[in-house]
Amino acid sequence: MKYTTQELAFFTNSELIGNPKMIVKNLAFDSRSIYSSKNTAFIAINSSKNSGEKYIESAIEKGIEVIIAEKKTSDNPQITWIIVKNSLQFLRQLAKYHLENSYIKSIGITGSNGKTILKEWLYQSLWNEYQTVKSPKSFNSQIGLPLSLLQINAKHELGIFEVGISKPNEMELQEEIFHPNIGVLTYIGSAHSSNFENEEELIDEKIKLFKYSKTIIYNGDKELVNNKITNLYSSKKLISFGFKSNNDIHIINDYKNRQELVKVKIFEDEIEFEASTRDEATLSNALALISVLKELGFSNSKIVEKINALQAIEMRLEAVEGVRNNLIINDSYNLDLDSLKIAFQFIQEYNKPKKSLVLTDFVDSDSHNPSFYKEVIDLVNEQNFEQVFLIGTEISNFAKDIKTNVFSFDSTSSFIESKSFEEIDNQLILLKGARKFEVERIKDILELRKHETRLEVNLNALLHNINVHKSLLKPETKMMAMVKANAYGLGSFEISEFLQHHHIDYLGVAVADEGADLRKKGITTPIIVMNPEQHSYRTVIEYNLEPEIYSFRVLELFCNELKKLGVTEKYPIHIKLETGMHRLGFKDQEILQLADFIANNNIKVQSIFSHLATADIPNEKSYVEFQLENFEKTSNKLINLLGYQPIRHILNSSGILNYTDNQYDMVRIGIGMMGIAYNDEIQKKLKNTVSFQTVISQISDINTGETVGYGRRFKAEKESKIATIPVGYADGIPRLIGNKIGKVNVQNKLVPIVGTVCMDMLMVDVSDLEAKEGDDVIIFSEKPSLMDFATYCNTIPYEVLTSISPRVKRVYIKD
Repeated sequence: MKYTTQELAFFTNSELIGNPKMIVKNLAFDSRSIYSSKNTAFIAINSSKNSGEKYIESAIEKGIEVIIAEKKTSDNPQITWIIVKNSLQFLRQLAKYHLENSYIKSIGITGSNGKTILKEWLYQSLWNEYQTVKSPKSFNSQIGLPLSLLQINAKHELGIFEVGISKPNEMELQEEIFHPNIGVLTYIGSAHSSNFENEEELIDEKIKLFKYSKTIIYNGDKELVNNKITNLYSSKKLISFGFKSNNDIHIINDYKNRQELVKVKIFEDEIEFEASTRDEATLSNALALISVLKELGFSNSKIVEKINALQAIEMRLEAVEGVRNNLIINDSYNLDLDSLKIAFQFIQEYNKPKKSLVLTDFVDSDSHNPSFYKEVIDLVNEQNFEQVFLIGTEISNFAKDIKTNVFSFDSTSSFIESKSFEEIDNQLILLKGARKFEVERIKDILELRKHETRLEVNLNALLHNINVHKSLLKPETKMMAMVKANAYGLGSFEISEFLQHHHIDYLGVAVADEGADLRKKGITTPIIVMNPEQHSYRTVIEYNLEPEIYSFRVLELFCNELKKLGVTEKYPIHIKLETGMHRLGFKDQEILQLADFIANNNIKVQSIFSHLATADIPNEKSYVEFQLENFEKTSNKLINLLGYQPIRHILNSSGILNYTDNQYDMVRIGIGMMGIAYNDEIQKKLKNTVSFQTVISQISDINTGETVGYGRRFKAEKESKIATIPVGYADGIPRLIGNKIGKVNVQNKLVPIVGTVCMDMLMVDVSDLEAKEGDDVIIFSEKPSLMDFATYCNTIPYEVLTSISPRVKRVYIKD
């Protein structure tokens, strides 16, 4: 898009204050992720949970000169304001106007699963046939869809856009601004279904998108979907795809038999193609792709050609610990201008003061436009990289325009051979490259841990889970995230930095050293030390940490340390009350003495709190109520004696879900961030955050009667194939889950662990699979889940996560 501020105000019937000739090409709605202020306007979006206006000043500090908001919050003469009645409605109105004044054919994709993969496959198949624009990443929400539509420019001939909803009545709003020419409905599954009364209501909502579509392409395997679409849209052109033979486009042979090509019937024709991945989700997406290509007029031979050329889609950015204290951000899966902008947004979340960039040639159609690389270089220059490494003959031509130290290479191999990166230390290194350049080779060299076993942490899923819990709370209720024990094994600094970026109110650690390490690495969010040891009080004070105080002994010791260090201002402390856990805390009869001590010392009670012993146990509700009564009574007594109102909190993750009415001023979230809920309804809404993975090292054929592993505890009852994988009890896999107690996932099948778990290895039976060495193995993720794995181990998810060894590489993913 490209509009003047005067045009933006005119199109949307808004008030303009300031310069009418300012050019706006981009809209930013998150001040934390602003990567460029040039021709960018900040839109302050208000919601029931948050006010975008409180971030206006932060946007201005980053150089933004155009603000779109519901009210003027500053008299800064340099700022041009567009005052709107409703900021989200402004965004929708602008997107609708922009689309209606473009001349593109559009494809709109909705459904529960597969939207993003299908969109990316369509783009791979069509970008060199049409000038094509698509939704970035998974931009499909009430904000994401309008922002996607605003990317359309005059040269585009085709647009491919995802359309997502999460609750009733949302699709009407989406359809109001976007009428796709071709509507595509992927598989209807469980995603967001918990917000609907039943599957029928979910389907009814999804298909509202197709009200004005000329053609509807849909997964017809579900009878309910098929009936709904054929009854409601009988006047439109309908194309169904799926595994059942009633569909217009369907598979006609045994797709699980890898000795055969996959054969597909397309109306009266047949095609066949090779498919290395043959799970139902992948093949369903392939059938949807075939359907769209057929509707666009591609011949059968051209469709097969397009399918054979498809590349795997990795919709994620990885963050891994690098050598020489570097942080490696790997986004080498695809490269276009949109994904470059998203990567630049992503690195804003990290505190590394210095950063470097590795960037390759672009390979899409836009890159042949003379002005394309100029825009790329302008964006690069705004990021203030210490060094930029250019790989490829095209982008190297623009090295002279880079305003920092720049190095050019013809190929990734020549870059690696130069060893230019060996001088980089304590920096963030962004790897951004087109797939053909194999930039992941650079990541393999730069990462600190080469162990093939890895713990993947999906940061988007973690934030989603926090927001699910927040949705149950009042807008003003604060949230404290527990990051003790290395953030439950996920990485204390990495998780804390992410949470700080997303404005978490408090962080909780167990001991002072954990808090001090976070402070040293740049974490400024308030940190509560939940179990401060007496010898650590100096550390607590020096690093501006806030201690839990649970007895007179620790209170006196802490106050003495304050006096020794000459602290003159009242220091914040957090009072722990004993309400029935019988672990730590002041008792009711001690409150009068406690208040007197506080009044006569240089301290201030920042919060009063306690712990619930049974918030996750339904049949212990009466004991929870007993504790809540104690907390209410004792905390009120202390507050009355203090004469001021500290924050109060007692709910943990399970408490948030099961005792929401007792949220007080703050809640504490821990295992809930990981996607674990002891509440069936909420569990459906959460996303898996953690995935523990490795690979098959070797596969051995063994004969009947032969044994496997230490102690010969597994004896083959038939000819078997045994896979050895490089993970053992030194990595956090307990020995007790050997001998067929535990299972792992190979090729989406659960296979038993056989024999004894070793220190660095374990063995699994893959006799019924066509597994090969190097195949991925999932220890836990979705299948088996973290909860399933904890059950194998006869323990709880907390212990599983905190037992994973530091030698296991942590990889941080943002989809």
